[in-house]
Amino acid sequence: MNGIHDMGGMHGFGRVDAERDEPVFHEEWEAKCFALNFAMGGWRKWSIDASRHAIERLDPATYVGSSYYKRWLEKLVNLSLENGLITEQELRSGKPDAGSKKEVPPFDAAAIRSLLKKGRPSDREVNQPPRFRIGDTVRTVTDSPVGHTRLPRYARGLEGKIVLHHGAHAFPDSNAHGHGEAPQHLYGVRFSARTLWGKQGNLKDGVTLDLWESYLEPRE
Repeated sequence: MNGIHDMGGMHGFGRVDAERDEPVFHEEWEAKCFALNFAMGGWRKWSIDASRHAIERLDPATYVGSSYYKRWLEKLVNLSLENGLITEQELRSGKPDAGSKKEVPPFDAAAIRSLLKKGRPSDREVNQPPRFRIGDTVRTVTDSPVGHTRLPRYARGLEGKIVLHHGAHAFPDSNAHGHGEAPQHLYGVRFSARTLWGKQGNLKDGVTLDLWESYLEPRE
């Protein structure tokens, strides 16, 4: 979707200043927010792509006015409401509704630590061979989907070169909306800075994006 989150190439937001020796968490509540997201994700009420899309669906003022983990908190509240884990009354009062069933998250702190260390496999099996090979020149589609997509606005309708083939992975445009993983081949596509930003781009610079097969068309 063309939301405020898709900020690549946009002007007016100031430069990004890297924080030297930046800590993992600036405040204790950020660490708690991180843990809550993993613990509540254990119920499998939503996928990682649905979680990303929930951040994209935040209204522009909330998105721009929130820190990184504040966005995580906002989307967790919205996903919990949408999936029946909490009610509006519970959100307002901070207390469980009378007679509500107490649920215990499937992950405790130890399980979350183990999960973070091991991770989860993200590759998938597909029957179709890859449509493109390393070295192929491709053009990205110009679609502007209303739902989740991993093709940024600034890279649509442009030519790039396949530099990696990652195998097949869940297709986020489907998975974010509960329509199944629908795995596709995933490629690393390099775009020159001049292709992306015009004459202001440095001739030696480029950006490599991981893009699913249906985002790509062969160069005519």
